Amino acid sequence: MYRFCASLLSVLALSGFSYGPVPPPADGPVAVSIIDRDGEGDLDQYPHRGQRWVAGSPGHRYSVQLRNRTGERVLVVLSVDGVNAISGQTASPDQSGYVLEPWQSSEITGWRKSNAEVAQFVFTDHGDSYASRTGRPANVGVVGIAVFEEARARVYDDYRPMPAPRPMPRGMASEARADKAAAAEASAAMPSARSPSANRQQLGTGHGAREWSQSSLTHFERASRTPVQVSQIRYDARSRLVAMGVLPRYRGGNAATPQAFPGGFVPDPPARGR
Repeated sequence: MYRFCASLLSVLALSGFSYGPVPPPADGPVAVSIIDRDGEGDLDQYPHRGQRWVAGSPGHRYSVQLRNRTGERVLVVLSVDGVNAISGQTASPDQSGYVLEPWQSSEITGWRKSNAEVAQFVFTDHGDSYASRTGRPANVGVVGIAVFEEARARVYDDYRPMPAPRPMPRGMASEARADKAAAAEASAAMPSARSPSANRQQLGTGHGAREWSQSSLTHFERASRTPVQVSQIRYDARSRLVAMGVLPRYRGGNAATPQAFPGGFVPDPPARGR
C-alpha cells in the first residue's frame, strides 16, 4: 500500500514494496531511478555537466523507483516536470508526498487520481505532456524528489532505527555501477558538434491510462522545514542526448561507406553510345 502526505502532518503510504540489499547512503537517504516498464528496465543514468540524464523512449510507460536506504521512515515529495505527482500542483517541497518505511523500495507508476488509481507516466511529445497541457511547460523533462526525516525519530530517547534487512539470496540486481559510471563520464567528456535540436526538449510525461494503485493516508511530522535531500534526474529522447554530447555518436559501417572488397564479379561496362 502507498501512503502519502496530503499536508504537513498527513501522508500517503505505499503498498507492494520490497526489501533488498541496501548500500550505505551516498548522496542522501533515498535513491531514485527511472524504470522503463515496456522493456528496457532500469534506465542508465549518464552524468553531464553536473546533471544526471536518462534516455526515454517515446510511447513507453515508466515508473519512478524510490529506495529508502535508512532504518527510519522518510517523506518523499515527488515532482515530475515541475508538477507534484500526487496533488497536481506546481511542485514545492512543502506539499504532499509519499512515506517510505525503513529500507522500503517502491515504484511510483503514475499521477495519483485517487487512493486506488493513478494515470500512468508515459514518455510523450513535449506538447502532449501533462505539464504542457495544463499551461506549465517550463520544467518539462525533469523528475525530482525532496526528502524529509521524521520528527519522532529525534524526539524519543529510546528510539532506534530499524537495522538493514539481510540481502535476499536471489532475484536482486546489484547496485554497483562503477564501471558504467566511469564509461558514462568518458562518453560525456567526448566533444560533440552541437545542433539546434540540442537546445529543444523533445520528451515530456503524459497523462496515460488509469491503473490500480492502492494508497492510504498516514501521519508524518517533518523533523525540519527544509528537506535533507533534493535530487533530480533529467530525461529526453536519445537523439537529443546524442546531440548534446551526453551520449556518444556511434559511427558504425553502412551502405554509404566505401568498401575495398564489396564482393561479386566484374560486370560488363555500359554500352558505348553510337
